[in-house]
Amino acid sequence: MEPIIDQETLQNILERVGEIVSLYGFKLMGALAVLLVGLFVIKRINIGLQRLFNTTELDPALETFLQSIITAGLKILLVIIVISMLGVETTSLVALLGAAGLAIGLSLQGSLANFAGGALILFFKPFTVGDRIETQNHVGTVERIQILYTILRNANNEHIVIPNGELSNNSLVNTFANEHTGLEIDFGVGYGDDIDTAKNIIRNIIDGDKRILSDPAPLVVVSELADSFVNIKTRVFVIEPKDYWDLNSELKERVKKEFDKAGISIPFPQRDVHVYNHN
Repeated sequence: MEPIIDQETLQNILERVGEIVSLYGFKLMGALAVLLVGLFVIKRINIGLQRLFNTTELDPALETFLQSIITAGLKILLVIIVISMLGVETTSLVALLGAAGLAIGLSLQGSLANFAGGALILFFKPFTVGDRIETQNHVGTVERIQILYTILRNANNEHIVIPNGELSNNSLVNTFANEHTGLEIDFGVGYGDDIDTAKNIIRNIIDGDKRILSDPAPLVVVSELADSFVNIKTRVFVIEPKDYWDLNSELKERVKKEFDKAGISIPFPQRDVHVYNHN
């Protein structure tokens, strides 16, 4: 039985394989070595980044985001270097990646804006979880800060989802930004009522409430002489932000009850109608 491949053909194949190995073997081994060393270096960089983040006060979500972006970028760069060492033309590959990135960026323009806004919020911390903010015609307590959206909870226990792009590009009021929160309430009394009595009632209620700071001192002053009432502005500072809403409601109720006991009226809009009979 004759062999499938004769001796001469087999020798030619072996010579050809030897040429290929001699031509590409060293490139392949060099590329493999660069790949292994590159992966080791990227791993060490990740460990260094984690140590760096541990010494900062960055939000954990932002730390994870930054670390994943840096790692992905380094790995893409490593792959391009390895491919180029194998003799593959990388110019067209880089151009293709750039075009794909541009197309993806244009299609996800809104999401990328929210993505960037979330990174800015997590980095600069204009507010944190638990703060009460007013923005975009919404008022609520911050429940969660995600990379694309921020979720608020309002007084009705409803969730409000706001894109981070809008939050980072518009003004907002953070009621709980400072250690102690200011609470301001206006009380209107009639022109015929005694102002000093009304102010003393308000001061006595404030002084007896342990949720209110004594320093800075509470403010109880006449702020406006309106058309039908005298406005008494009251400003206090709440010790614990969590007491803000309860104190806001309870002060109004207690002042109203004490005003009623002292015979002090709280004016409300009235309209006099005059009927003339021309017959």
